[in-house]
Amino acid sequence: MSLLPTAAPTPNKDNKFMTDIKKFMNQKIRVKFDGGREDPNDSFVVTDKTRSIGLIVARGTSVALITPVEGTQEISNPFITEEK
Repeated sequence: MSLLPTAAPTPNKDNKFMTDIKKFMNQKIRVKFDGGREDPNDSFVVTDKTRSIGLIVARGTSVALITPVEGTQEISNPFITEEK
């Protein structure tokens, strides 16, 4: 008697994410997590240093954004209005 499921797996809509993420294979990427801090005035956050991590496992809804390092540029926030 097998304890493993024997039925064929049903297609899952989450598989679309897995095929989309394959385009980032063997590329440097920038990953933003929910709840992350990016405050230059916070002494506990090192803003000028980065580190290379070979592999991460991010579970649940902790990943907010995945972008490639090459081919992107930073722009100013269009939603911030200057006060006069």
